[in-house]
Amino acid sequence: MLDEFKEDMKEKYEMSDLGLLHHFLGMGVIQTKSNIFIHQKKYASSLLDKFGLKEYKSVSIPLVATEKLSKEDGSGAADEEKYKKLVGSLLYLTATRPDVMYAASLLARYMHGPSNKHYGTAKRVLRYIKGTLDYGLHYMKGKKAVLVGFCDSDWGGSIDDSKSTSGYAFSFGSGVFSWVSVKQNCVALSTAEAEYISAAEATTQAIWLRFVLEDFGELEAEATPLQCNNTYAISITKHLVFHQRTKHIDRRYNFIKDALQQGIVDLVYCPTKEQVADIFTKALPKERFNYLRDKLGVVSAQSLKGSISV
Repeated sequence: MLDEFKEDMKEKYEMSDLGLLHHFLGMGVIQTKSNIFIHQKKYASSLLDKFGLKEYKSVSIPLVATEKLSKEDGSGAADEEKYKKLVGSLLYLTATRPDVMYAASLLARYMHGPSNKHYGTAKRVLRYIKGTLDYGLHYMKGKKAVLVGFCDSDWGGSIDDSKSTSGYAFSFGSGVFSWVSVKQNCVALSTAEAEYISAAEATTQAIWLRFVLEDFGELEAEATPLQCNNTYAISITKHLVFHQRTKHIDRRYNFIKDALQQGIVDLVYCPTKEQVADIFTKALPKERFNYLRDKLGVVSAQSLKGSISV
């Protein structure tokens, strides 16, 4: 099938077959008969040199679960140019490291007028990267190719404006390939509303991904399951009886109901313990963070029993 795809591409475009992909824009790609492993070890190592953290001790998680960041924390002003360069570098790392997606997006909120605490937190994330240099995204061949989404939110997590953080991730057989951590545009009045908004944002991504997969010949005949751990948010979506209670919710988020009726997505309950998108909404304790990191498909090259080395 791969050979047929290559021949079709050659007929439509002027191109040369250079064999299997090994490097692309700072990313390393390792392909075997049973695995695909994508990493940024070389790029991550260069960041440790660039920001003078090569001799620092590594840490086990990128953020301290009990700490919150805010604009005014009294720690003094940091060098804005250095901060922007560091956070920008972390954002590029999220191309293969969804485990630092929340930390990078959180730090990106303070690009203007960062404090010393913000800068110290950014360096902590790099110290976490130092201890996980050979980590990357692992995809296993032979898994059932079905698009599955996860969506979650952290209600009112922002100290500065009480806005919530949405997170979602999509997998297609094994390992996630699309993920987001973003602050919501409005203040949610309840956890259910925050989850409902997150589900609506994930629905837009699901619709786009289904179009892309169809272009690749992978038509999704069934509705894409969106895993949500809030039963009330699911009820709001599926039952019109809740209309009077949800009039205040921005109408742009209500299109998720149409998507359900049309069989595009299906919002289903997911136990909180198994909610992968939780890692994109808040800082987590070590045990919880490591568990969800594995669920994302972010693993060490050494853990793959010698089949892959970077």
